[in-house]
Amino acid sequence: MMNKHANRPSAAFIAASWCGLLLGAASYLIGLFNAGMQLNEKGYYLALLLFGLFAAVSLQKSVRDRVEGVAVSGLYYSLAWFALLSALLLLVVGLWNATLMLSEKGFYGMAYALALFGAVAVQKNTRDLMAADAAYGEAPLPALPSQE
Repeated sequence: MMNKHANRPSAAFIAASWCGLLLGAASYLIGLFNAGMQLNEKGYYLALLLFGLFAAVSLQKSVRDRVEGVAVSGLYYSLAWFALLSALLLLVVGLWNATLMLSEKGFYGMAYALALFGAVAVQKNTRDLMAADAAYGEAPLPALPSQE
C-alpha cells in the first residue's frame, strides 16, 4: 500500500527551500542597495541575479522533464545549460574585476549561490506537490500539448 504523502516533499524542506531563495535573493539585493557602486554596476548585478534565477529554474525543469520522459529539444536543453553557465561566468568575471573588498565579493557569490539553490529547490517542490496531488486525485495537472 502506497503512502499518500510518499512523493510529497516535507513541510520542513519546503520551508527551507523558500527560506534559501528569499534569504539569498534578499541578502544579494540588500547588499546591492547599500553598495557604493555606480548605478550601471548595480544594474549589471541585478540583471545577473534575474538571469541566473531564470536559467537555474529552466535547467532544472529541462533536466527533470528528460528524466521523466517528457520531450525536451536538444537545443533548449543546451541553451538552458549555456544560460546558467553564462550567468555564473559573468558573475565571476564581474566580481573578479570589481573594486570591492574580498569579503564583499565572497558575500555576493554566496548570496547568489544560495538564491540559485533556493530557486531550484522551490521549483522541485512545486513540481513534486503538483505530481503528488495529481496522482491522488486532489488536483489535476494541466494536459500537455500533443508531441506529434
